[in-house]
Formats: sequence, structure tokens, C-alpha cells
Amino acid sequence: MTISRPDTIAARSDLHIADLATESIVIFDQDGRVRYWNPASEALYGWPSLTMIDQNIDAITKRNGEEPMHWPLLLQEGVWRGRVRRRHVSGASIIADIRQYVRFHADGSAGEVIEYGRRAPSGEESDRDDWNIPDRLMAASWEIDMSAARSLIEAHATEGSPPEALAIDIVTALRVIDVNERTARLVGGNRGRAVMIGQSVAKFWPIESRAILGELVIEAVAAGVPGHTVKRQLASDGILRDPIVTLWLGDKPDRIFVAVNGTADDDRSYLYLRASEARYRKLIHYMPTALLQVDASHMGRIYAQIKSSGVEDFGRYLDDHPELLDLANETVTVTDVNRRAVDMFGGDNALDLAGPVGFLFAANRATLKNVMVGRFNGQPSHSELTKVRTFDGRILDVQLSVTYPIPPRELDVTIFSIQDVTAQLQIEAQLRQLQADFTHAARISTLGELTTSIAHEVNQPLAAILTNAETSLRWLSKDDPDLAKVAQLTTRIVAGAQRANGIVQRIRGMATKHQPERTKLDINEVAQEALMFLRHEIETRDIRIATTFAHRLPKVTGDRIQLQQVIVNLLLNAIQAMTAAQSADCAIAIATTTDGNGGLSFSIRDSGPGIPATDIDRIFEGFFTTKEGGLGIGLGICQSIIMGHGGLIHALNHPEGGAEFRFNLPSASSN
Repeated sequence: MTISRPDTIAARSDLHIADLATESIVIFDQDGRVRYWNPASEALYGWPSLTMIDQNIDAITKRNGEEPMHWPLLLQEGVWRGRVRRRHVSGASIIADIRQYVRFHADGSAGEVIEYGRRAPSGEESDRDDWNIPDRLMAASWEIDMSAARSLIEAHATEGSPPEALAIDIVTALRVIDVNERTARLVGGNRGRAVMIGQSVAKFWPIESRAILGELVIEAVAAGVPGHTVKRQLASDGILRDPIVTLWLGDKPDRIFVAVNGTADDDRSYLYLRASEARYRKLIHYMPTALLQVDASHMGRIYAQIKSSGVEDFGRYLDDHPELLDLANETVTVTDVNRRAVDMFGGDNALDLAGPVGFLFAANRATLKNVMVGRFNGQPSHSELTKVRTFDGRILDVQLSVTYPIPPRELDVTIFSIQDVTAQLQIEAQLRQLQADFTHAARISTLGELTTSIAHEVNQPLAAILTNAETSLRWLSKDDPDLAKVAQLTTRIVAGAQRANGIVQRIRGMATKHQPERTKLDINEVAQEALMFLRHEIETRDIRIATTFAHRLPKVTGDRIQLQQVIVNLLLNAIQAMTAAQSADCAIAIATTTDGNGGLSFSIRDSGPGIPATDIDRIFEGFFTTKEGGLGIGLGICQSIIMGHGGLIHALNHPEGGAEFRFNLPSASSN
């Protein structure tokens, strides 16, 4: 037996098959140490396996100045093909055509190098000391169908340099028939070779050199000779360094071939790039956010044409030309998705989502318009809350974010990220309902504290009604009733009834459980209505009220009952604080003013003892109270209501004594 098996490499069962191969098969590690040498290698080079195992392959390889390129290229590309000079056991030189591949472990680290070789064809051996690396073997190669571009090409084949837009249109019309592994690796990204086939060449060709490729196609067609090559040097494009494009016509009609030669611009090893890409793909694939890669490159040219016609308001333009929305739905395509996107829409695999993007906007066409307007206006991104319909008919609330391509990127792609927020919005709705219930309970609690005042307020108009009614009856019972006096008394009865009704309506508004209803409000009116609730409390405790209401305050958008609740609670706290402290001179100052930011400021200051320094930072905490028997929910509710209206509330001790509460609210126009 000619095979030595010093370790696990030689123990692999597939090496038994390699023993029977007619082609030289050599396996060596990254240091060049030979681990396997099959019988065909013995026949080619004359060196027996027993001699070569554990020897360095360089021992029989003739070195020269080009050889150092070999190992970096091998690691960078993962594969190397070329012609090499080896020393035969007889001392003669052997020229061999070899193919070397790096075998990677499951974790992405490099393992052995597997080399396949055979003697170069007779007559091609020479005394040149070189490592022959044929350009055609290292090129990024394309086979392309130009039938869809034929009419564009022929219309301008005999003219001079075509307009840049025409050359780009030609490239857009070209279709990929096949590409080699290097092309797929350089520009296919994680889509791979299979997804490139049948697609427009423009989807994968760098934006900056599409016009040059179109010009080469026209030049080759004009020459009309199959196999005749046309070449062009390109600027480094971030993919290849100083690339040269070679293009020629094939023997079959409408068939062209393209070879792009150049060193990969990223000089990291293929091992590093492969591991990096694997990590990236794994990260993207398992991200909890749905990600979709979208090709909308052709829409960019449409936008440019519309801009050149003088259109500035693209939103209005789309309203007048809804067919452009239909075009985008049908022609903009999803080219790649991650696992979360497949699961979100209820697909079986990524192919279910590949194709036109129309399904993304089936539940909300306005979102498509917003996305297009963002791209037209040159925004780097767009985000909004919207709805999507899944393949099984479910409607999801989602946060959609779109990242637009920014030239000169080599791939004109748009990235959609979609976060399912359906459950989150449902929880938020439940929290809002819970907050509304809690706020309602706090209002009922406040009304409970005002029972005496409410009874007094209602009793006053009822007593007046009773008195006026009895007086009217006495006047009517006279032989000669004074009808004018009766009419006057009746008018007083009506006024009393209206006053009583107003009191009842205010109480009902505070007591009734309702969903917050936002309208434009005058905060001065809201404050005056709140004072009406506490009029009896204020009068019986001999509290002086000073109001300084600013004129022409901006209106606020808010719920009248909730804002009344805040002011009533703050007033009641002030009254109770002064009463508990037995303040000699009880006074409350209420003021409204603008806040300098376009909104308004509301303040209530009392003449009580103020807030203890140890409590002032905790005063808005839930269930914190200094009142005997208090629940400690009033100020927490006030803070929640004000923040829910986009404002802020805080407490402080006034320098001249007493506590002061202030809250700010944005104006209705800012909302």
C-alpha cells in the first residue's frame, strides 16, 4: 500500500476512492506539509508516498518571484488554478496543471489544501521559471443574453459614443445567463449564483461603470465578429482593484461574454471574508426584525426624469398620477429576505416573498406613497407606523423603516426593516384603558371628598327655585294677580333650574366613565370651571382667590374633564394643606401665561406651610401621601394626565412661602 495514514486525514473513507483516481491528488496543511499523496501523484512526480508524507510540498516545487502570490490568492479566493513547475525524482522538471482548494471546517476555520494535478499537454512545457496564473481562470466571468437590448443597440451601433442614459438602459436590458463562482462571490452577496441567473445585469454591475459596459456592448455588436474582444480599463470600484473588462460576442445569436480581471479590493484572506460573511448571514437570518432587500434601481431613473421636468411636490404628483404607484407595486422587487420576514408573512421559504413588493402595501397604499416621496426627496431613510396583510389574511400593526441607497454604492438596493408591534399596541391600549379606569376612580374619590360642597351647590339653586315658585303661587292666588310679577318670578325659576342643571352636568362629567376625547381647549375656561366645583369649599374656609389669566393664550389639545380633574385636585390639595396648618391668611394664586416655547404655563400657589424638603422629590410617586387616610394617587394621576397631553408638571416651594405647582402644555398648533 502506498498511502501513509498518520492521523485522521488519512483515516477518511473517501481517500480509498482517491487511491483509485487517475489524477494526482495531494493533501497538505497550511504549512505545506504533505498529509496525503495518492498513487497517481507517485506516477506523475516519481516520488513515493512514503517519501513525501510529512515533507513540505515546496521541497519539489521550483520557486521564483511570482510564487509568493500563490498562497495569498489561494486564501483570498478559496481556490487557485494554474500551472506550476515541479521536480521529478529523476531530477527533470515537470510542468503540471493544478487546481487547489481550501477545505474549511464547520466553524469556518481553514483546514487542509486539496490539490488536483496532471501533466501539462505535450509541447507546452518550457524552461520558463514561472507560476502561470491564466487570467481567464481568475476572471469574474459572465454569460449574457442581449436579445432584450437588441433594438436599443442596433439603433445606435453605427453612431459615436451613445448617450450615457442609453448605455445604462442597455445594461438594464441585458440578462444574466450564467456566471462563475468568482462573480457570484464578488457581487452576488448572500443571494448566490442561482438568484443572479435570469436577472438584469444592472442589478449586480457597479453603478459607476454601467455606462462603460453599455458602450462596450455597442462596440462589440458594431464589429460583428464572434470572438473579437473589446476592452476597457475601469477605475477601482470597491470590489476589484484596477479592473479590466473584456467583452466579446459568442457564436450563438444575442450571446455575449464578459470577463473582469483584477485583484479583489479587499485584501483580507478568503478565510476571513468567508467567516465574516457567515457570521453576518447568521446574524441577519436570525434577527427578530424582518428584513427585506429590495431592488428599486429603475425607479431612481424615473424619479430623475420627473425631477428634470420641474416637479417639486412629488406627493401631489402621485395623487395626480396614481399609475406610478401601480408601476412601483408591480416592478420593484424583493430580492432577499431573512427568516423572520418569512415567518411574519406566513410563507414557507424566502421564495414566497421574492418578487414584486405589492404585498407589502396591500393593507395601506398610503405607506407606498410615503416611501416613494422619501426616496424622491433624497431622504436617507423613512419610518412610519403602518399595517401589513399576511398571506393568510391577518392584519398586523408594524413599524416600517426604509433605508434608501446612497450613490455611489456598488449595489443599488433598498433595505426594509419591519417590526411587528401588534401585541405592543394591544398592550398599550389595555394600559390606556387601565389608566382611564384609574383616573375615573380618582375623580370619584375627589367627588367623595366634595360631597358637602356638592350638596350645598345643588341646594342653593333648588332653594331659590322653591322660594320663587311659592311666591308665584301666592301672586296667582290673588283676585287680581300681578302677571308681570309672576313672569319675573318664573324667569328666576328658569335661571335657577339652569344653574342646577349646570352643576349636575359638571358633576356628571366628572363622575361619568368615558374615553378621553381630545378637542381644542381654552385653559382659562377650564380653570374657571374647576373653580366652580370648589366655590363652596373656598367660601366656607374664607380663602382668597387671585387669578391672573393671560389673554390670547394658545389653545391646547386635550380632554376637558381630565384637565379639570388636574386643576381641581391641585386646588383641593392647596385648600386642605392650608386648613390643616390653620394658616391665618389663606390665599391661592392662579396664573396662566405663555411658556416661551409656543405653549402655555399654568401655576397654582398657596399660602400654606409648603412641602417638606424630604418629600418634594417623592410627591408624584404612586401611593405616597402625607395626608391621614389619603391614598396617595391624586398627584400621580395628575402627572400621568399632564404627560399624556405632552406636558410636564413639577412642584416647588415658593421663596416667599407656600407650595407652588406648575404644569406646561404644548399648543394645539404644535400637536
